[in-house]
Amino acid sequence: MKLQQALLVSALSLLAVSGLVAKQRPNIIFLLSDDQSTYSVGCYGNPDVQTPQMDKLGAEGMIFDRHYDTTAICMASRANILTGMYEYKTGTNFFHGDMRPEVWAKSYPVLLREAGYLSAFAGKFGLEVEGKGLCEEDFDVWGGGPQQTSYETSKNKSMAKYAEEFPHSTLSYGAFGRDVIRAAVKQDKPLLLSISFKAPHKPSVADPRFDPIYADKVFTKPGNYGREHAEGRAPQSKQGRQYVYFSDWGYDSNYDEVMRTYHQQVYAIDVAIGMIRDELEAQGIADNTVIIFTSDNGYICGSHGYASKVLPMEEASRVPLMIYDPRVKTAGQGLRTQMLTGNIDFAPTILELAGVPIPENMDGKSLLPILKDPTKGGHEQLTLMNTFGPDATKAMSTVDGRYKYTFWWYGDDDMDPTEELYDLEKDPLELVNLASNPEFAPVMEQMRQKYDQGYEHLEQEAVDYNGYQRYVSLFDRELPIDQKQLEESRPINRKNPQAKKTKKAKKNKKDK
Repeated sequence: MKLQQALLVSALSLLAVSGLVAKQRPNIIFLLSDDQSTYSVGCYGNPDVQTPQMDKLGAEGMIFDRHYDTTAICMASRANILTGMYEYKTGTNFFHGDMRPEVWAKSYPVLLREAGYLSAFAGKFGLEVEGKGLCEEDFDVWGGGPQQTSYETSKNKSMAKYAEEFPHSTLSYGAFGRDVIRAAVKQDKPLLLSISFKAPHKPSVADPRFDPIYADKVFTKPGNYGREHAEGRAPQSKQGRQYVYFSDWGYDSNYDEVMRTYHQQVYAIDVAIGMIRDELEAQGIADNTVIIFTSDNGYICGSHGYASKVLPMEEASRVPLMIYDPRVKTAGQGLRTQMLTGNIDFAPTILELAGVPIPENMDGKSLLPILKDPTKGGHEQLTLMNTFGPDATKAMSTVDGRYKYTFWWYGDDDMDPTEELYDLEKDPLELVNLASNPEFAPVMEQMRQKYDQGYEHLEQEAVDYNGYQRYVSLFDRELPIDQKQLEESRPINRKNPQAKKTKKAKKNKKDK
């Protein structure tokens, strides 16, 4: 009898401790902008912009100066973020295919909900899961939408109730965040809130209530702005829409007006962050809430005479990241870290914050060690890859924090496969390609080896569906072009980089 009583007391004690731990689990808020560059944020060194909430988040938390999106386009990047894996393991991107349900089953929203978190999502989901669509049923509170969503709140079905007060969608997500915070407190449950803002994605539509913020503002152009800086770039990188958009979108002729709209959209996100943080304070849970803010990819607003994203250059692949965990000793010290991190790190970070085991399939690393000590943690190297657009722009890169190496596999009658090497410490604007500089031959060899290590992981881990085995062939540095897995012979039509018919295809047709 005494033994049974002792066992009962022990069991009740364990339950009590378990309940206490559950209540102490932090709330986690993951905020994701769309197409936001580092130079759109004041704390990243641009005095021309106003981002007080983002700057405050960085000052109270930690600013990451070497954070990369391992794939710089929204669908693939969001899959990286949700699953903690490289694109070739998620099997998810435009023109490739949707996510498989077994991949989604190990995503951070699913795992945290299973662990008892109140899980909420709003904004651009950015992908679909086979047989599940947007996975609305896997969230307790849903404010998401398909494809790109809309800047008009009334056109976003799950967010329409906010349209009268906030007709532009950006602030509606701030309102959604406030409501979810209140719901979590009422239900006494730890909160996982993920918000994916549409801004500042094109087509650009800024909230008119913020028109005065940058009225008549003249912006300082980056030091690598303009076509004169495109001469040293790989010819392959000039074959996609990123090169055409420099003129098509007005960066060459109407820079200040284009950038006013862009930064005004970012300013609205900043206001929404303030709405969310104010509600955390009002509900008394700010001291136990971790906030992560980042972007799904950067944006090339005229640097090197390019625009948009996708390419491995810094403006497209390196993005802002600020994390505020009020519970760590480093909070409030305004610290920055130079440790190398990537979007594959968010899922393991969120899981560790919640005390949930990290699945072995994840490629990322938790960022919590860096939050404790900004000189420890991160990666020795990261793989950056592009599988979107014309074949010429598809490439794989390796970055180790100081150097970035890119292998452009594509070649035709007008260009040969080529390499790029940039010293990001001495040349952060990537103005000088060191690949053919004999003084950097040892560095080139080291970076080729690091690239090959990343390639070996791709070779071993790439899924056998949605066309990803093709990149095992294309990104092989040693394999001659005539032995690569080419879907068809398609040299670039320079009048229309996206054209399917090409010089060689037309020539072959003529020969026949």
